[in-house]
Amino acid sequence: MTPAAVNAAYAVVALPLAGFVANLVLGRRLGEPKAGWVGTLAATGAFAAALVAWVGALGQPSASRSFDLKVFTWFPVAGLHVNVGLLVDPLSLTMALFVTGVSAAIHLYSIGYMHRDPGFDRFFVYLNLFLFSMAVLVMADNFLFSFLGWEGVGFCSYGLIGFWFQREVAAVAAKKAFVTNRAGDMGFLLAMFLLFAHFGSLNYSAVLGGLVGGHPTGLLAGAPGAVPGTTATAITLLLFLGAVGKSAQLPLYMWLPDAMEGPTPISALIHAATMVTAGVYLMARVAPLLHYAHATAWVVACVGVSTAFLAATIACAQDDIKKALAYSTISQLGYMFLAVGVGDYTDGVFHMLTHAFFKALLFLGAGAVIHALADRQDMKQMGGLARYLPVTAVTFGAAWLAISGIPPFAGFWSKDAILASAWEMNKVLWAIGALTAALTAYYMSRQFALVFTGRARWAEARPTPGGALAGAGAAFAEGEAGAGHAASGPGLPPPPHLEARPRDPSWVMAAPLVVLAIASVLGGGINFPAWHLDFLSRFLHPLFPATGAVASTATKWALSVVTTILSLGGLAFGLATWRTAEHPVLEPSFLRRAWYIDDTVSAAVSGPVQALADGLAYVMDRRLVDGFVNGVAGLLATSGRALRRVQNGYVRSYAFGLSVGVIALLAYVAFRVGS
Repeated sequence: MTPAAVNAAYAVVALPLAGFVANLVLGRRLGEPKAGWVGTLAATGAFAAALVAWVGALGQPSASRSFDLKVFTWFPVAGLHVNVGLLVDPLSLTMALFVTGVSAAIHLYSIGYMHRDPGFDRFFVYLNLFLFSMAVLVMADNFLFSFLGWEGVGFCSYGLIGFWFQREVAAVAAKKAFVTNRAGDMGFLLAMFLLFAHFGSLNYSAVLGGLVGGHPTGLLAGAPGAVPGTTATAITLLLFLGAVGKSAQLPLYMWLPDAMEGPTPISALIHAATMVTAGVYLMARVAPLLHYAHATAWVVACVGVSTAFLAATIACAQDDIKKALAYSTISQLGYMFLAVGVGDYTDGVFHMLTHAFFKALLFLGAGAVIHALADRQDMKQMGGLARYLPVTAVTFGAAWLAISGIPPFAGFWSKDAILASAWEMNKVLWAIGALTAALTAYYMSRQFALVFTGRARWAEARPTPGGALAGAGAAFAEGEAGAGHAASGPGLPPPPHLEARPRDPSWVMAAPLVVLAIASVLGGGINFPAWHLDFLSRFLHPLFPATGAVASTATKWALSVVTTILSLGGLAFGLATWRTAEHPVLEPSFLRRAWYIDDTVSAAVSGPVQALADGLAYVMDRRLVDGFVNGVAGLLATSGRALRRVQNGYVRSYAFGLSVGVIALLAYVAFRVGS
């Protein structure tokens, strides 16, 4: 690999760190918008560096595209040597490209969205630290260094979800995300203990190198020192527990919808380019080990498809524009885990990429709508916005069709590839995934219809929950068109100028929408199955073990026809049902009540945990632990009070005590001699 490519790999991690330090030290002095431009240039530079490193890797033979870059030794302890080092291989470079690219677009968008926010510089401090942590996570050459980035994105999510911490609901949501992720982190930590115990190392190359290609070199083949299948299952299950927490899968998904309390660019960053994709990356990284843990593979596939279906049903009943997209993210992550579980690792990564494009676009488009309507998020108080926000409507429409799986948009190619692999493993998995695809098209069509078509319900003057008027004067702009931000922080005074109707955002917010819309349309080309254009599959092939049975071309196309019909049916049903928000026609009653599912799952998870916590707090802690400690203290106090009476200052009392002691001693000696 060329020196330029090596230096570029270092820069992928170093530039976001430099942006973080610069804004941490000088951000307040730089102010708006300079602090934002510093952060955006750092993110853009990291993307350019990732592109240079990727091109450099392409210039190498496929067998020579993986190597370690040691920065320094973190710590050597007995047999454990941990480096701060980077692993440059096709998977890390692919992840680095889409993480930095989408993050750069979100950074640029944030300059406009966070206009006039009093925490503008602090926002970009967190944003750059978030990107640095994610870069560490995907570029690290060992599990422990990856865990540092893993915890870094968790810390940043806490700060960004609770960015407007003056609002209690935001502070609570941040704590919920932080605590829930700790449950998954326990699995990651325990897995590292097992990895070191059985492999003697935490380096990816040492642990996984002998398993790539599906041909074990003794690690799992019964040779001396081999890892038993039960150990492989234990390690991968524990790692999957970490992935379940970070990527919001059943039963630890409840934190992600609440994360919508942060600013909308953060919703886009968490859902599309960072954090929630970390769990999928981790399972793809350990694919060579997962390939030999068949029980874990089934667990991953079943949890993934169950989460995809459950979250899709809940999304059908959401009226908050951001929460509908949050449940959509949970559902799409379920597809990625389904791919990993059925052994189709490449298409899991492929869907991660296409999802990054259209989900970032959906959130940023939702932000433009919220921005234009002075922070209103209830879709039933929107409507008719395509006439006033044409750029937002067209770009949002591209993402809507992509996530709905409509050909030739990007989401169609990746989702159908996953479903084809699921068909070969188990027909029930395919059926649930296909039904979920139809539900996805339905709820996204519902969202598009409620927001952009029909009557302009936003123009009606009625108070919103926040107390502001929801009427013709609700939308506003400050300076440039769409550059104002109503949600620039709690407690701020109302904007000085209110416009009569909403408008498209300024160019700093519109440009990322256009770029991501193009990617949502053409993104499927990175792994197009026909005419030998499956570039991503060939690029990642050396890293992943051979999969099982592969569907024939005829089967794949037949399955694609079926899923496309289902998606088109869901799309048409959604548009027809919600052509008017006030009187939805043909809406199934179970979809109106789908949000109860969320409450049921939350109660099922939190109820036993709450009971256990109460038992530990009030029984174990107060009665047993405190009872023992307080009992010892009470015993000492009581005995002390009793002995204190002996110390009365009278000589006769002391002489009496001495006499009693002498008599007792003489009696003991006489007894011992006599016996």
